[in-house]
Amino acid sequence: MSRANRDLVVRYYQSLNDWDGLRLILGEDVLYEVPQTRERVRGKEPYVDFNATFPGNWTIEIVRMVADETGAAGQILFRDGDAEMTGIAFFEFARGKISRITDFWLEPYEPPERKSRFVGQY
Repeated sequence: MSRANRDLVVRYYQSLNDWDGLRLILGEDVLYEVPQTRERVRGKEPYVDFNATFPGNWTIEIVRMVADETGAAGQILFRDGDAEMTGIAFFEFARGKISRITDFWLEPYEPPERKSRFVGQY
């Protein structure tokens, strides 16, 4: 397992409410996708905005993770109040930064209304 990439993913989850910290670990052209809801966000600043405007008082916990030189995958637990959702996240890296994030959620759901203007669907 690549310790540097594992540490980068841990920093990513620790930074989801620290927007300056999040900017430091994302590539300029980062791509975020949720195949289940067909949501897509491209670019560092749009992705920071997507997280900063996501409704609720949520947290994400890493349950388990594996990483190598090119990618990482992990089981995560999303919590917002009493609601919990289990997800699987996949990461790709380029030049020491996160270049792609794909989240799969085990339970079906409708995405919440977004305030971010950068969220698109495919």
